Amino acid sequence: MRGLLLLCGVVLIQLLAAQTDAQGSKSKWQTLTGFSPRVIARGGFSGLFPDSSIDAYNFAMLTSVEDVVLWCDLQLTKDGAGICFPGLTMSNASNIEAAYPNRTNTYLVNGVSTQGWFTIDFSLKDLNKVNLIRGILSRSERFDGNGYSILTVQDVNTELKPQGLWLNVQHEAFYAQHNLSMTTFLTTASKTIIIDFISSPEVNFFKKIAGRFGRILVPKSYVLPLDDKQYLLPSTSLVQDAHKAGLEVFVSGFANDVDIAHDYSYDPVSEYLSFVDNGNFSVDGVLSDFPISASASVECFSHMGRNATKKVDFLVISKNGASGDYPGCTDLAYAKAIKDGTDVIDCSVQMSSDGTPFCSSSIDLGNTTMVAQTPLRNRSTNVPEISSLGGIYTFSLTWPEIQTLTPAISNPYRTYNMFRNPNERNAGKLVSLTDFLNLAKNSTSLSGVLISVENAAYLRENQGLDVVKAVLDTLTETGYTNITTKKVMIQSTNSSVLLDFKKQSRYETVYKVEETIRDILDSAIEDIKRFASAVVIVKSSVFPDSEGFVTEQTNVVERLQKSQLPVYVELFQNEFVSQPYDFFSDANVEINSYVTGAGVNGTVTEFPFTAARYRKNRCLGSKETPPYMAPVQPGGLLQVVNAASLPPAEAPNPVFTDADVAEPPLPPVTAKAPTSTPGTPSKPSTNAPAPSGQTRLTLSHLLSVFPMAIASLLLL
Repeated sequence: MRGLLLLCGVVLIQLLAAQTDAQGSKSKWQTLTGFSPRVIARGGFSGLFPDSSIDAYNFAMLTSVEDVVLWCDLQLTKDGAGICFPGLTMSNASNIEAAYPNRTNTYLVNGVSTQGWFTIDFSLKDLNKVNLIRGILSRSERFDGNGYSILTVQDVNTELKPQGLWLNVQHEAFYAQHNLSMTTFLTTASKTIIIDFISSPEVNFFKKIAGRFGRILVPKSYVLPLDDKQYLLPSTSLVQDAHKAGLEVFVSGFANDVDIAHDYSYDPVSEYLSFVDNGNFSVDGVLSDFPISASASVECFSHMGRNATKKVDFLVISKNGASGDYPGCTDLAYAKAIKDGTDVIDCSVQMSSDGTPFCSSSIDLGNTTMVAQTPLRNRSTNVPEISSLGGIYTFSLTWPEIQTLTPAISNPYRTYNMFRNPNERNAGKLVSLTDFLNLAKNSTSLSGVLISVENAAYLRENQGLDVVKAVLDTLTETGYTNITTKKVMIQSTNSSVLLDFKKQSRYETVYKVEETIRDILDSAIEDIKRFASAVVIVKSSVFPDSEGFVTEQTNVVERLQKSQLPVYVELFQNEFVSQPYDFFSDANVEINSYVTGAGVNGTVTEFPFTAARYRKNRCLGSKETPPYMAPVQPGGLLQVVNAASLPPAEAPNPVFTDADVAEPPLPPVTAKAPTSTPGTPSKPSTNAPAPSGQTRLTLSHLLSVFPMAIASLLLL
């Protein structure tokens, strides 16, 4: 078996704990023992707090499974003390450079000359002047000023009394070269401390302590490898082979705030489940920087099945279909949204120049298609009533012309180098409102549709297009006036639009408040009730945040619901950069906080699978809510931040008033004079760009066509 161990890179033993007989317990888990996989917190909750700090370890124990194992990267000091610190050199995760600016040294580490502040050059007393800080710069710096002391192994055991303790010995040979014995330390420490696991990449180290090779710790890629595009390849047989040999397999490398396989749609729970509940095998433990997500995956989301019943009732409303996985408002995005369990699919209605209503997330086709790489790019126009930027607007092209366009997936976080499903970035086709309604009508799982209408006044006055009439006519033509099983919801940010619909139909109307507000007047609520039966608000109107931290919870949801107005909240996205730190880079934690914490009636999401799966998780049906399924405390994290490190106070968000609701009625339709080509073209480009494999970076070459449009496209 030594060849297998060396291949895996890290070997693992357990001290002072009896090996569980694999035949002694039978359960639904496909682990070696039959028990649920263990959750190991790497440096505690190191995805949020400085690695190996007291708060990182404490928070891991407070938010994880009861038997969470605390991971300590064991280092030795000059005087032989064992400390928990993530590296052999200390500049990356501590302020040692400021405390001892002139005490760097250079040593050979695994044959490589390395300069830095080494633990072997400092006594434990010396390190009393050193504090722990974040080691990964993309994580919040707000906790760096908390003055976290470096902990010894004895500190972790005495102060925290963990259910499990894992010591990782990464450089035993280096310490031995400098007359420091890791073996002596462990032998002495084990007399007063229960050390459950020890791991090391150095096999010779285990010979010294007469260890048994009972477990393997491997990177994720040893079990589920990826191709060069970050998509999953078929799983290896490592877990099954190890289990046959009587070895448990633990997997490292789990963190919510790093890139994961595109197959997971930026959902960390989906990744955990692929290792612990895939139907073929289960690893025996996972090493995570965010143990709350690992805990919820194992205890709440495992073994549910697609037909599991809902444990909490709220509407899952798509945003342009499953637009996190496919180009929005395409046949594929809608099909996936339905398959993923959404209740309501949505269509943002736009109008072509020949009066065909169709679905598109933007009235500017440059935001949603590859039109800028076609001869139709010369239809760019400037419409100040819609945008200060130029664009290729839907009303400048006929529906047959629009149907020729290639859709483009939205990449709202491209500045973070985060791209959605690159293999399908131009997949699918745009659909007319008629096709959208027929698709929904033929679905047995959908409860309804949401039709969003914007820019109605401009289209009537300037383009001779009546989007309200077009929507009502299409609903009638597709038989929705006679359908009682499908709810029709009409949404708009304009009260005038919803009043027009109410005058002509009995469909439900939804008022969207797109501004962030801190409160809403009673009189404004009464005005809204005249024309709307539900309200959509943005997430920050529920949990306002400042520089990435939730500051409080408003009473907007409560006030609207007391007036019998259901509240739907948008926009939910899986990318961790879309969420405040309070939600631990996990879309499931965020959804849980809005649903069970704020009590919203529905979520509007680009990733409906995540929301639909959440409401079926087993922990929602528990008599007592486990800590890893508890909603976050609004403003709770800021209470942990040192006062000197708090983000600056921001001006309060506005209160929504009657004046924000009031609008003049929609104008009548004004016939538009015929033109040879729709729109007023801007100066055409003479240099057509070559087709691009990535989402429209080549649009920068089209500055001579519509310079202002580029600024908006770079936001995608």
